[in-house]
Amino acid sequence: MYRMLSLVLALLLVLVMLTGCDSMEQAVPLAKAPAAASSDSLYLQVVPLSETVSPEETEALQDSPAAVASVIEVSAPGTKEKRSDKAVIDYSNTEDGYVMVQFLKSTEKKLKCRVAGPTTTYTYTLTPKEWETFSLSDGNGKYSVTVYENVSGTKYATVLSVSFSVELRDEFAPFLLPNQYVDYQNAEKTIEKAAELTKDLKDALRKVEAVYDYVVGNISYDKQLAKTVKSGYLPVLDDVLEKQSGICFDYAALMAGMLRSQGVPCKLVVGYAGSAYHAWISVWTEEDGWVDGIIFFDGKEWKRMDPTFASSGNASAEIMKYIGNGENYSAKYLY
Repeated sequence: MYRMLSLVLALLLVLVMLTGCDSMEQAVPLAKAPAAASSDSLYLQVVPLSETVSPEETEALQDSPAAVASVIEVSAPGTKEKRSDKAVIDYSNTEDGYVMVQFLKSTEKKLKCRVAGPTTTYTYTLTPKEWETFSLSDGNGKYSVTVYENVSGTKYATVLSVSFSVELRDEFAPFLLPNQYVDYQNAEKTIEKAAELTKDLKDALRKVEAVYDYVVGNISYDKQLAKTVKSGYLPVLDDVLEKQSGICFDYAALMAGMLRSQGVPCKLVVGYAGSAYHAWISVWTEEDGWVDGIIFFDGKEWKRMDPTFASSGNASAEIMKYIGNGENYSAKYLY
């Protein structure tokens, strides 16, 4: 009965919205929606920010991220490693979804580590003489890990490199565990609030609804922080929750952290349309598999997909046809 009611409401919503929405060319026929559904018509809730994302925030988020946090009990046993006099790459635990890297010598030079997966390349900042842990969030396939040392200006020299194949024990591990951008590991208040919001909810899409409603309804856009944010900025989830404010990346990270803490596999994708910052969240459910773009930010508005469309499966392909189109959006990182 609920699904039938949701379907009727969704159809009425689409008919109303089509008059003011640009329609998208369909990738596949929608099982539960009109044939000419627009990207906006897939979304039940639209919450605009008080103003567009600042250029300073966009510029800061375009810079290379720091190393991924230690998301599980990590170790570098040396079972599989490549070493030089300057650096070591330990890839003993790739089946658990991570590698570890250390630059062995003190230096004032900038250091980078590039992790190239089957589809995405990530460039991280290294700290000398400290082990850094990198998540293999690109899933199964061939990877290469390379350590670079700055020579001058923007020029870097290769210090060490290794290639290997990855087959994860658990394909969802990278999207359930905390990492440096979705760091709920030590965010007790975030975990508690997520548990409160999703109490008695079994359906993953209903958990998404509860978390989305809370975050966009209670977190305000921090215009001052957006204007002063520096490159390498990392969300601190409990701080965002306590201040009840943050920049757009804080919104996305908080939602993703809450969902992961409640057992919902969740991908946080960061991308750009020209110079404008965009992000979308995808979740996995037993009933529907991956529902891509269920929460979407287009630089101005937060949107949550109508669960009727989301559960159809076909709507996921439809929205990804739009946000996955390189002419519209360019995905940069997957966390």
